[in-house]
Amino acid sequence: MSRPNLRITILGLNYAPEPTGNAPYTTSLAEGLAGAGHSVHVVTGYPHYPEWELKEGYTGWDRAEVINGVAVKRLRHHIPRKASTLGRIHMELSFGLRLLFARWNNPDVVLVVSPALFASAVAILRVRLWPKRPAVGIWIQDLYSRGIIETGTGNGRLASFASSLESLILRSADAVAAIHDRFKAHMVSELGVPAENVKVIRNWTHLPASPQSGLNEMRSRLGWATTDIVVLHAGNMGKKQGLENIVEAARIAEARGSRVRFVLMGDGNQRQRLERIADGVSKVTFVDPLPGTDFQLALAAADFLLVNELPGVKDMAVPSKLTSYFNAGTPVIAATDEGSVTAFEIESSGGGIRIDAVDPGALVETAEALASDPAMALQLAQNGLRFRQETLSEASAVAHYDNFITNLASSRGR
Repeated sequence: MSRPNLRITILGLNYAPEPTGNAPYTTSLAEGLAGAGHSVHVVTGYPHYPEWELKEGYTGWDRAEVINGVAVKRLRHHIPRKASTLGRIHMELSFGLRLLFARWNNPDVVLVVSPALFASAVAILRVRLWPKRPAVGIWIQDLYSRGIIETGTGNGRLASFASSLESLILRSADAVAAIHDRFKAHMVSELGVPAENVKVIRNWTHLPASPQSGLNEMRSRLGWATTDIVVLHAGNMGKKQGLENIVEAARIAEARGSRVRFVLMGDGNQRQRLERIADGVSKVTFVDPLPGTDFQLALAAADFLLVNELPGVKDMAVPSKLTSYFNAGTPVIAATDEGSVTAFEIESSGGGIRIDAVDPGALVETAEALASDPAMALQLAQNGLRFRQETLSEASAVAHYDNFITNLASSRGR
């Protein structure tokens, strides 16, 4: 019996051309499902992340596009000047209200991407009130309530409210897709979601194979000397990354006369603050986000790639940068709490070394030690690349989501 071609509507705040966060995965999945023969319609927001500014050229109240064969409807929403908890809630609710009245193209299946949690609540409410409603699944990229607790961005009442709301939303969906086993365990044990309703489907590497040439030229373009031990952090500069640790490590490297140089590449709501506290520190530099091939070249040209997390961040998210890091074939250093999801990923992949979340001296010493042991560094790089090929395959992930969505449609007789 042939697999049915379905009408699928994906609802999510972030989409291409946003280069980081959830957007690359939502974009890749939409294009993969369209390539498999489904009719895919995306309803999304205006591009603003990670700069938290409306991308130039996007105007008006709404906008229709076709991107790589996928119909995309953009809805204008509030963009906060600062990514505070209240600012995010305002943005999510404004997007959710737009979703409430937007056209969804009569789908067989609605897939809601969270975060944004509050927009997801509005979307699922609309589905539940829909006569002869479609099936609805929710795709969890971050645990919202754990984020409030682990980053300390809200008080106990807000965290309790977020946990209750998250539980209600997840239990209201027909099925939940989680990107990690740790997420599923938390949903089942703490949020009361039935285990049979949660399917674990890993995120994937959405980049092509890493370039093997042009690395020296990229180092030269970025001002990295051949003698520098370059430790590169790529991606969002937000609160949960705790990047003050890197600035302090750069101070230590400077005081020691170390060859280690730290590079923060990307943007985010903490970048300006980090630039202020790093003023006068020669061993740390900031680089604007790079496009496509240049981004991949920078990852491959660095000596080591860095994941840095705020102390206490354990279960809220799986850093999306890890898929790109492993794809680069570059060893990873992870400054994170023992027992965190990130620590689990580093151990599972064998692609890097974990050190404590706030130990800037250890960060410098680890980079120096790995630079003096090229055989070990090479082994870590090869392990990460193997993990990417065996565990983080895009084709495999899209096939799993195809089955997930097809089963959802069947559950509602669509």
